[in-house]
Amino acid sequence: MRFTKMQGAGNDYIYLNGFNRLPSHLNELSQKMSDRHFGVGSDGLVVILPSENCDFRMRMFNSDGTEAEMCGNASRCVGKYVYENGLTSKTELTLETLAGVKHLKLHIHEGKVHQVSVDMGEPILSAQEIPVNISNSPIVAYPMAIEDNLFEITCVSMGNPHAVIFLDDLDRYDLHHIGAIVENHELFPRRTNVEFVEILSPEHLKMRVWERGAGETLACGTGACASLVAAVLNKKANRRATLHLLGGDLQIEWEEKSNRVYMTGGAVTVFEGEWPDDKTNILWY
Repeated sequence: MRFTKMQGAGNDYIYLNGFNRLPSHLNELSQKMSDRHFGVGSDGLVVILPSENCDFRMRMFNSDGTEAEMCGNASRCVGKYVYENGLTSKTELTLETLAGVKHLKLHIHEGKVHQVSVDMGEPILSAQEIPVNISNSPIVAYPMAIEDNLFEITCVSMGNPHAVIFLDDLDRYDLHHIGAIVENHELFPRRTNVEFVEILSPEHLKMRVWERGAGETLACGTGACASLVAAVLNKKANRRATLHLLGGDLQIEWEEKSNRVYMTGGAVTVFEGEWPDDKTNILWY
């Protein structure tokens, strides 16, 4: 089974072409291939499929095997994959995800995709739709006690749930410990992604992310979008800013007129390979 490993701002996934044969039990396959000691090593698995209503469809699985709604960094890599592998010659694409239809604009240089802009849609601020077990919306600077610390969370969905916490110094806290607690807190019936954000200036935000089902990753596109929305709601940032993540920078804009969030960043092919069928022990369909 051929695969391609790609990364966007260090958020690395394994990509499969689902136009041909495809293994069943993709959640199990994601766990095996994502293992960084015994597998390929990744934050998860992305399958590119045909769509009845869009140019392409994307399914993504976290490294723990759970299926997620979508990933902004992964969607950019999907755009690069389909263009550079000859599945399309279009530079503006529609991508079907469990979080709705996303619109991609490919930026081409010398025949290669070097950046992709994604229309991430409108942020969801309704507690019921995020979802969060809180009656009031929007959830801005809501106090949450974690052991000996009191944090304020701002909750946003970009098709998947996010809890954003603003800190003066990211290095002062054990973010792995806090992230795991917040992800599985009773407030979040479907768990949540957790973003820790330090405001450097109104145009520059430093961010680390604890991803639901994957732990800390180098980047999260939907998390970067949610973080900017949360920063604007808390009057801490402008509507257009650079998000500095461990894996690189993302340009995020929350357009006031349309209420839509736009993300621009790179997409990189790391390597291609072949995963032996006998390592999956699963059926094909």
